[in-house]
Amino acid sequence: MRPTLRDLLVEPGVLIADGATGTFLQQAGLPRGVAPERWNLENPEAILLLHKSYLDAGAQLILTNSFGGNRYRLAGHGLAQQVREINLIAAQLARRSAGTTAWVLGDIGPLGQLLAPLGPVSYEDAVAAFSEQATALAEGGVDAILIETMSDLEEAKAAVEGARRASNLPVLVTMSFDTHGRTMMGVAPAQAAHELWGLGVDVIGANCGRSLPENLEAIRAMREAEPQAVLMAKPNAGLPRTEGDVLHYEVTPEIMADYALQFVALGVKIFGGCCGSTPEHIRAVARVLRR
Repeated sequence: MRPTLRDLLVEPGVLIADGATGTFLQQAGLPRGVAPERWNLENPEAILLLHKSYLDAGAQLILTNSFGGNRYRLAGHGLAQQVREINLIAAQLARRSAGTTAWVLGDIGPLGQLLAPLGPVSYEDAVAAFSEQATALAEGGVDAILIETMSDLEEAKAAVEGARRASNLPVLVTMSFDTHGRTMMGVAPAQAAHELWGLGVDVIGANCGRSLPENLEAIRAMREAEPQAVLMAKPNAGLPRTEGDVLHYEVTPEIMADYALQFVALGVKIFGGCCGSTPEHIRAVARVLRR
């Protein structure tokens, strides 16, 4: 019988997640300003290639192409009425790719709007939007819900509540510590660890951010704050620089692989890459972590 993700989380060893979605799709021809989620409908072959490339590189966990698949972000692209369809297809494409040998994380990013009182979205409306997205992802066959790149703890909590309304699947939550060691909303890693782990989620951690060293320090602080927590890290391949219309990231696959060992030494259970990371980065990570 195929183990569940919760089974895997208590087994020895590290789990390797995939790398960037947007970076890959832009290199495949996704025009700037076009929602990556639109390609679930219009270019599913590119999404299947995305997943296959990371699986071939050694990823055991792949993320659905649904980071911006909530009603607020999709409204900006004229797709607000297709939330269910976009997320359902995202999950089905990833599930088809993963087969029985890999696991699928239903990817949920921030709403793209601030919660009240700083912004226009009430807490309950946020929960409803996240639940709508998580319901479609669960229906499409994901193994867990990953809530990522969060900067506001209230929004992260709303996403967790929404995910739990949708299903009993495992819930993973990662925040982006990209402003002097804190999130954009001023949340420190230790505070995030205490509050998120206190919600009873399955995994907490850090993703995106500014640099590998800063992500490593965030994970170190989370480990010290909650020694029993199951941790995930999915850092960027450094900071990008623009050359013409192309973004170049400074971190090579070899550098990311070296850092992967440092993250795992802190007890990280799941390691992958975020912006700028490619199948080559994941291949290098898999090579060193499976020695």
